[in-house]
Amino acid sequence: MTHSVIDLPVHADDRRIARLAALAIGLTLAEAALPSPVPGVKPGLANIVILLVLLQYGWRAAAWVSGLRVLAGGLLLGSLFAPGFWLSASGACVSLSVLALARYLPSRHFGPVSLSVLAAFGHIGGQLALVGVWLLPAASLIKLLPVFAAAALVFGTVNGLIVMRMLAAPVPDRRQSSSCSLP
Repeated sequence: MTHSVIDLPVHADDRRIARLAALAIGLTLAEAALPSPVPGVKPGLANIVILLVLLQYGWRAAAWVSGLRVLAGGLLLGSLFAPGFWLSASGACVSLSVLALARYLPSRHFGPVSLSVLAAFGHIGGQLALVGVWLLPAASLIKLLPVFAAAALVFGTVNGLIVMRMLAAPVPDRRQSSSCSLP
């Protein structure tokens, strides 16, 4: 009997995606603990990470981080393959699709805030489409649409402003010594 070993090389990109996915998963778990005045309305804190990844590392990295976030979030929250998991997955898929199309929009008119709002509308649109097909009749959804659209606009704008501030912040130089030196 031959002993076989599978050697999978790990690259710096893999580590970066793992770190960013862990951050997004942590934000998903923290968000799950927040009370919601309207069921299904959440601020989408993990979407801040997804948008940052998209703008800094591209769509493929953002898709990996988003997929890992949805899968691990469902697993850790105990909702893997439950309706909440599928709602999260459908929202993430449509949001990523909207962001993929938004890459072709003129960048001088579409920055982090507008991309975040588009992604938020895509996310809630994907969730409402799944709910309409699977859980509720369409007539009931139309009554809920203004509430979810307003939430997508508000949270998309706030998250986009956070991303814009984070992108504008200076990055500290890690090569400098962390010890204090006196003049």
